[in-house]
Amino acid sequence: MSILETRETTRETGPDLASRPRRRDRHVIASLRSLGTRLLTAVGVIWAAATFTFLIQSLLPGDRATLLLNQLNGQIQERTAAELAPINEKYGFTDPFFVQYGRFLGDLATGNLGISYQLHKPVIEVIGDQIAPTIVLTFTSLLIAWAISIVVIVGTAKRNRFFSSVASGLEALAAGLPQYWLGVILLVVFALNLGLFPVVGGTGIGGLLLPALTLGIPLAGFLGQVIRTEFESGLDQPFALTARMRGMGDTGVRLRHVLRHSVLPGVTLSGWALGSLFSGAVIAESIFTRPGLGKVLVTAVNSRDLPVVCGIVILVAAIYVVANLLVDIAYTLIDPRLKTS
Repeated sequence: MSILETRETTRETGPDLASRPRRRDRHVIASLRSLGTRLLTAVGVIWAAATFTFLIQSLLPGDRATLLLNQLNGQIQERTAAELAPINEKYGFTDPFFVQYGRFLGDLATGNLGISYQLHKPVIEVIGDQIAPTIVLTFTSLLIAWAISIVVIVGTAKRNRFFSSVASGLEALAAGLPQYWLGVILLVVFALNLGLFPVVGGTGIGGLLLPALTLGIPLAGFLGQVIRTEFESGLDQPFALTARMRGMGDTGVRLRHVLRHSVLPGVTLSGWALGSLFSGAVIAESIFTRPGLGKVLVTAVNSRDLPVVCGIVILVAAIYVVANLLVDIAYTLIDPRLKTS
């Protein structure tokens, strides 16, 4: 076969250059479809959370107009129909259930979370006034949990059987600690007995540390449990052995190579934990009398302030959704090979 014939055959059997744009187009379409699915899932989660809260609050026994009027006047007594009529008309309490639900979804779609029955302010303002301390507490707790788990794992995994077993047992113990009980213990020991931290409130670092430990220590136990197995397995992988053969110290191998390959389960758990910590902040803020959404939510539930309760529940659901998206991004940053999957 001549050179010319060989070239012609190669052109015919080689890759079709015209197909490459079509592959890129298919990749773009698949990416857009995936993005659309994620957005629809996010909307579905928020809608389900809002609907569930609306149903629970609306179907509770008792008349909301009577409860609201008693709160306004500071007296608990039976109310006449004439007294309740202005309240029912203002808030639409006597409208059919599906009319109330449709109005609720319509307001939610436009970003209107309603007016607080108790505070007589837009719910967005109520949440905005108290959300900053809760966000600070949530992320501080997450950072503390990661710091504790990494220090314990890097320092104990496969170094000594006794210390490794003790550390693993402490992780299981920490994961099972009830947050409310742990918060009370920390408050009594370090605030009341030792006087190292403020007993009530406190917006500085001293007032933040104990509530953050209350939420962070149990999470550190969970993170330690899910990361330790991968970490110990990574210590025996070829990449770790190669790094040691090149002269890298044991601590360097653990921090620079093994840790990066073993944190993915912890990153997955952090996506769930971020929303859980935000919800658990209600407990910590109540124990330590901190400002934040915790006190607002407890007061709103007790007074059946439906707009505030729904607003906070929707916020928590949105945090779960955003956290899961951040987890996907973190996956590709930690392990670039996942970008192709």
